[in-house]
Amino acid sequence: MLRPFIDAHVHLNTNTQAKLQLAAQYDAYFVSINTDIPFFIDLQAQQEMITTLNKSAQRSFFITSFDTQYWNTPRWLPHAMEQIKAGIAAGAKGVKIWKNIGMDENLKDAQGNFVLLDDARFDPIFQYLSDAGILLINHQGEPRNCWLPLEEMTVTSDRNYFAAHPEYHMFKNKHYPSYETHMAARDRVLERYPKLNYVGLHLFSMEYDLDEVAKRLDRFPNTKTDLAERICHVQLQAMQDWEKVRQFFIDYQDRIIYGTDVIDDGSTSAEAIAAKLEQLWQYHWEFFATDHIMEAPAFTGSFKGLNLPQPVLKKIFYSNAVATYKLDLHQANF
Repeated sequence: MLRPFIDAHVHLNTNTQAKLQLAAQYDAYFVSINTDIPFFIDLQAQQEMITTLNKSAQRSFFITSFDTQYWNTPRWLPHAMEQIKAGIAAGAKGVKIWKNIGMDENLKDAQGNFVLLDDARFDPIFQYLSDAGILLINHQGEPRNCWLPLEEMTVTSDRNYFAAHPEYHMFKNKHYPSYETHMAARDRVLERYPKLNYVGLHLFSMEYDLDEVAKRLDRFPNTKTDLAERICHVQLQAMQDWEKVRQFFIDYQDRIIYGTDVIDDGSTSAEAIAAKLEQLWQYHWEFFATDHIMEAPAFTGSFKGLNLPQPVLKKIFYSNAVATYKLDLHQANF
């Protein structure tokens, strides 16, 4: 395993030490992404949690966000801007927009339409971030599988999840925006703000086809992407066309950031979270760094590890996160 390395997509919402002890063992650092999720602690508490964790071991950075508490009122934009500016002043390395923009039944305009990312009311935020050189990271939509029938989903992890949670299965919720609508709204924002520094999380939510991810990276030169919770989709494509997948990581080695999307919210023991992180780190490293024949729990069949060159591995697991999130691992800046 590379040392040091960065898990640049986690959600550290508990003050437990096992994950920090593991990070010290591996010389790993975290980027914890604050998100306006109903079952998370609130955004301010998420930020304060990183401060608390860093009193024990300075291995965690954070991304700030904003909520929609006053949506459809004049208070919404000033409130959101205040949250953004306060987060940046406290040391946040960027600003997160979550999938609730476009997928929340309660977030609609005055005419009852779902609010999408390209809604004009977000323009002042995008303009501010662009002008100030502040990074925007975005979880837009969901995996394309979310809009497919269960039997057409490409990985069992998605199939099992949406079978158990049909309320989130967009194939069964025809009145929600389509997958294509989400992707088009995101692309329009990037066209409108070409100077905006942007990370399209989860392979731009286009995990099903690395060609589509490549098109966005080519089309929008100020963008990068991360791998969080979508590596099984990459492995499936490696089983089908190993050379193409390997070449994608070589071609876009400066634009890809490693992350696991592990959620530490107290629902799982501290020891189990640390064990999960360690298992994922080792498993993902084996896939990217070796040519071992491997299997994935998400689908049937075997595939070969990508055996990427060491300079490429260093960028994906370390350097790209440092450059993108402006991380200083040697001087506390929290």
